[in-house]
Amino acid sequence: QVQLVESGGGLVQAGGSLRLSCAASGRSFDTYAMAWFRQAPGKEREFVAAIGSSGRSTTYADSVKGRFTVSSDNAKNTVYLQMNSLKYEDTAVYYCAAAASLVLLIRRRPEYWGQGTQVTVSS
Repeated sequence: QVQLVESGGGLVQAGGSLRLSCAASGRSFDTYAMAWFRQAPGKEREFVAAIGSSGRSTTYADSVKGRFTVSSDNAKNTVYLQMNSLKYEDTAVYYCAAAASLVLLIRRRPEYWGQGTQVTVSS
């Protein structure tokens, strides 16, 4: 089992920045690929970004490329999502997810989910 706890959400003005954190506990963190998803009101949950277990491979949704950066610190069992140039449409609950492989995350099939953290961008 892997437990995931997100933090760092909040209210920010358009154009601003936030950094989300996801602390993992349980089984070996460095064997899991990690990802961020988000869900806006009335919309389906969508993929945002993912990082492989080694931290060398990353992938992003087109909507956030060039603005968001996913990274990991295996020593701290934590994955981060640095969000810059935030837009109103980035408003959503952001979820951390884990899976045994990056492919599972890219296919939107995580094995574990966090509880989510709210990000609100004011226009």
